[in-house]
Amino acid sequence: MKIYTKTGDKGKTSLFGGTRVPKYHLRIESYGTVDELNSYIGLIRDQKIDEYTSHVLIKIQNELFTLGAMLATAPEKKVLKSGKERLNINKIDIKSIELLEVEIDNMNENLPPMTNFILPGGHTTVSFCHIARCICRRAERLVTQLNEESTIDELIIVYLNRLSDYLFVLARKLTIDNNAQEIPWIPEKL
Repeated sequence: MKIYTKTGDKGKTSLFGGTRVPKYHLRIESYGTVDELNSYIGLIRDQKIDEYTSHVLIKIQNELFTLGAMLATAPEKKVLKSGKERLNINKIDIKSIELLEVEIDNMNENLPPMTNFILPGGHTTVSFCHIARCICRRAERLVTQLNEESTIDELIIVYLNRLSDYLFVLARKLTIDNNAQEIPWIPEKL
């Protein structure tokens, strides 16, 4: 399989199903940002973290590939003429979201209550989590905008929303795991 196809040399690319769009198209920007998020989650996984969290992150990375494939499929090409779905893979579903919620709740049980916003940082691994969280929020904003222009599966938006929450709580957990310190944001008074 060749890596380069030369079909994108003029600034256009194909969605799954063959529809050609400019590379700056909102759909491309949406799943490109999901891909960027996936890469940062890989970076978190490459840090010194516990095996269980690494396993959960691999599951999330697989789900982000699925989510990207869902976004990369043009709405008018989702179903083949035979009536079968073009994308013949498991989709993001309520179970995907529930997994994130369970993980958030489990991590939160062992964390001190939050009384302030927290400044990102304290340890490299924690910072990577915060960067991934911010990229996830950007992906969510782009996908929400895409949904206004072209209907997408609403569970994609819910999943991204919950994933950003997961990444925030994971950052807090990894702060403790790495004996780092959370620094609260305390606004200076005038």
